[in-house]
Amino acid sequence: MCGIAGIVAGAGKAAPDLERIVAMISPLRYRGPDESGVYLDRRAALGHLRLSIIGIDGGIQPIGNETGKLWIVYNGEAYNYLELREELEAKGHRFTTRTDTEVLLHLYEEYGADFLSRINGQFALAIWDSAKEELFLARDRVGIRPLYYGWSREGSFLFASEVKAILAVDGSRELDLEALGQLFVFWTTLPGRTFFRGIQEVPPGHYLVVGKGESVPRPYWRIPFHAPEECCAFGLAETAEALRELLSDAVRLRLRSDVPVGAYLSGGLDSSVITTLIQRHCDSHLKTFSLAFQDGIFDESAAQREMVRFLGSDNRQVMVENGDIRRFFPETVWHCEKPTLRTSPVPMFLLSRLVREEGYKVVLSGEGADEILGGYNIFKEAKIRQYWAKCPDSSRRPLLLERLYPYIFRNPGRGRSFLQGFFAVSREQMHDPFFSHAVRWHAGERNLAFLAPDCLAALSQYRPMEELARWLPDNFLHRDLLSRAQVLEMEIFLSNFLLSSQGDRVAMAHSVEMRHPFLDYRVVDFAFRLPAKWKVRGLTEKFLLRHAFRGMLPEGIASRAKHPYRAPISELFQGTVPLDYVDELLSQQSLKQSGYFNAEKIGRLYLKVKGAQPGAIGEFENMALIGALSTEILHRQFIAGFPLRRSSLLQPDLVRYGSL
Repeated sequence: MCGIAGIVAGAGKAAPDLERIVAMISPLRYRGPDESGVYLDRRAALGHLRLSIIGIDGGIQPIGNETGKLWIVYNGEAYNYLELREELEAKGHRFTTRTDTEVLLHLYEEYGADFLSRINGQFALAIWDSAKEELFLARDRVGIRPLYYGWSREGSFLFASEVKAILAVDGSRELDLEALGQLFVFWTTLPGRTFFRGIQEVPPGHYLVVGKGESVPRPYWRIPFHAPEECCAFGLAETAEALRELLSDAVRLRLRSDVPVGAYLSGGLDSSVITTLIQRHCDSHLKTFSLAFQDGIFDESAAQREMVRFLGSDNRQVMVENGDIRRFFPETVWHCEKPTLRTSPVPMFLLSRLVREEGYKVVLSGEGADEILGGYNIFKEAKIRQYWAKCPDSSRRPLLLERLYPYIFRNPGRGRSFLQGFFAVSREQMHDPFFSHAVRWHAGERNLAFLAPDCLAALSQYRPMEELARWLPDNFLHRDLLSRAQVLEMEIFLSNFLLSSQGDRVAMAHSVEMRHPFLDYRVVDFAFRLPAKWKVRGLTEKFLLRHAFRGMLPEGIASRAKHPYRAPISELFQGTVPLDYVDELLSQQSLKQSGYFNAEKIGRLYLKVKGAQPGAIGEFENMALIGALSTEILHRQFIAGFPLRRSSLLQPDLVRYGSL
């Protein structure tokens, strides 16, 4: 895993120089601390930072083809590179390294843009064709690896693994208010959006060609849609066996590495499945890494201990205290480069630090199982609400929600009153294409009231739902309720938050690569051929996955209900520990100076949270406060005075020159 960056000079502009491309990659040194290299010619500069995992010797990038006309910088892994290399050698291609990087360059030579569909992996890459003076950018199917781009003030095209590399040579940008509006509605931005005006992200499953024509992202993959006649026609036992075989092979491929591979172990079903499969493929002793929390509401240590005993793994654990989250929250925002409505990225930041301290560069994770196999409460919630909407006057049907959210209903009077107001449905709502998520999005919209009047005025004509509708695939409305809900989770929240703020960004902050077997494109395609009843049966989530691995896992793990991964929010602002930067950033003076939020409203909310008893603050108030705090941190780090952290320019290990 690595960091990449590049410049393509505008027409008639001077050639990019060494200092400028080095300035782009230097702030990203943690993404690739092992080696660095650059390529320069009269139109383009490519930069690369390497975290050496495969083909450790001789894999320094940029790598060129035999003619010196094509050059690649690449961040990621092509897990099927050995099979692809064998295929290309049969076609006459010759290789000088043992890396997957060189395989991808030759694959592009052979198939052009169609080569992307042949890769089983996670990647962000750039290929420069010096003869055509054309740049090809691409990102993996589900958006595991990041790739940003934009035009500089003087007309050059810039791209990089992180936004800070672009800002390093083009100065700070304004915060995009529409992106801020999306945050409070969708809990993150829509695909392609960043929080910086003029900087975009290549969407998952898209490529971009920058040359003499129009430069717009084009899809090469979208979340699969299969007509009923194309869906799974096998029985439950056969389908469960097929899922086991697919996941086993996905794990096998993701164990390809020239360095040791560990695994995250949460105690939940997904990571337990992955660690069990790893153990079946490996002769070496498995090392696992886990999170524990000071607050028992968030802690899963008991289930982790049960799984560690079963595996016999060497487990290392981070005990997360509320003060740790408060302390490392600003640094996490720096790496994520976006505001957040949750603090959950911080413990993952601390966990990846432990992985690196233990000498590991690679870990496998269970991320993606909930999205593709029906693991979230929102899927079951939508099912109940659809059932309720068919008889809106029923007093019994809505009571099914008590099984999903028992903590809401500890006080039956308050709980049922809340249910009627928050989850209420009508027959007309069943025709809403966003039925599964609409209740949460509309509730989140209320937090827009915390924005400053000028920001609200600027957003008065903006319709985020319309932008979302334009983004979704044409066949979205033809899908069943569960499939539509899965698409929304994957297109919006998975890539733009879970795989980013809780994935790549906090892992690579400590030079750690995460790999996700459940997001192997073959497993995703298989999952979207399954009938809904095999994903959510009754109110049992991930039914097929449980069935497939029952007998291979401890029964307590196989039957354990989903425990959503969360971290404390309001608890960070309570108690006697000094809040330092929090008090300063949420002060009336600071809020008015930055201008994003209504200082009086945020001030009242802050006082309410500080004075509340633990657990007394509602989820959406928590989200509003942490959203405001993280936005103010982002403004201070990237808008008001970038760069607050100045990195010395590195000296590249390799410099290659084309025609100058």
